[in-house]
Amino acid sequence: MKILLVLPVLITAQLVEMESLSSANMRFNLNLFHTMSRGNASSNLFYSPVSISLALTMVSLGAKGNTEAQMYKVLGFNNFTKSANVSLIPEVLPAKTPTTDPHLMAQTEKFDLPELTKSAAELEKKAEKIQCSFKKLMSVLNKAGISYVLRLANRLYGEQSYQFVEKFINDTKEYYNSGLQLIDFKNKPQTARVTINKWVEKKTNGKIKYLIPPRAIDTLTKLVLVNAIYFKGSWEKKFPNEATTDGNFRVNKNQTKPVKMMKQTSQFSLADIPEVNSQLEKALTNQKLMEWTSPNMLQLRPVQVFLPKFRMGHTYDMKSILVSLGMDDVFDGGRVNLSGVSPNNDLVLSKVIHKAFIEVNEEGTKAAAATGAIEEIRSFPQRFIADHPFIFFIRHNPSHTMLFFGRFCTP
Repeated sequence: MKILLVLPVLITAQLVEMESLSSANMRFNLNLFHTMSRGNASSNLFYSPVSISLALTMVSLGAKGNTEAQMYKVLGFNNFTKSANVSLIPEVLPAKTPTTDPHLMAQTEKFDLPELTKSAAELEKKAEKIQCSFKKLMSVLNKAGISYVLRLANRLYGEQSYQFVEKFINDTKEYYNSGLQLIDFKNKPQTARVTINKWVEKKTNGKIKYLIPPRAIDTLTKLVLVNAIYFKGSWEKKFPNEATTDGNFRVNKNQTKPVKMMKQTSQFSLADIPEVNSQLEKALTNQKLMEWTSPNMLQLRPVQVFLPKFRMGHTYDMKSILVSLGMDDVFDGGRVNLSGVSPNNDLVLSKVIHKAFIEVNEEGTKAAAATGAIEEIRSFPQRFIADHPFIFFIRHNPSHTMLFFGRFCTP
């Protein structure tokens, strides 16, 4: 039997009706998780699905034809106006047919991508709904005066010698309060790298440094998509410092590692998940996750919580992950169609780099995690001891948006 513990973060915001966007975000998130976990089941993971989705959606503003269709499918936008109550469906495209003119053929082939069958007016209307939903979401998440700090750093950097479409530049400013930054990759790639890293460091309050590693950018780089996220929240009730003790974390059946274990007892929302036994990750689907975290499944109970203090930061080159999910044309100079970004046929997305940071301690959380307590209790509490690998996530409940998703396997 698995037990799901819900530790509410101090977030207050007006309810926003974004079911289609949250559903797309969830489908994309779980596809990411299963792909990133493949052959890597015993390592820590931490990322922000909404940050990655938001940044890629900025690129999709200028994608056309098959490139746009692939991006929409991988990002979960094919069923954008449909109900969120759908199970996870692998988003992998069929193999492509060889052609003597791959760039031309890429824009006319049909790969069972619904977007290719829609009229230009239908696609434009759908794209506008998606962009407006993200604009509204960004407004809610960055609302001043709320009880958490969220720093989203998203920007496109384009080679300055390329011509970019004015509509694309205007749309990124309109919907994302961001724009395309022209930079000299061709002559000064390392200077460009430093410039990008300083911008990200500033936007993340100094928590995310050196996002772009040396030699990741060269003179052939044309377009770089950068996104990073920083979050800081306070526990509704802090873990007492004096209650933190030395403990052991069971990495696997044969190995343990020392860890600082926080402790507190209070009322928490708890759900039993008896059918998954020890196969939680294999059973994890969009439908199941929504079911397990629904108010009908959760019960407020007295719980004694043992939670390890931890911090981790991860940098991901998302290109190989996105390609494996079916988003390959945007990275392929022979097939890409970013004519809505630039009239140049050889403009290609070179890199997608994502970095996320998390710190969990007695005071609260930085970059993710949450906790809460209502009052002291007198009845005998159930014990929740997080002393072995676990999955955790932060969801913005007013908009049903998955902000962060992670797996803690080893201190």
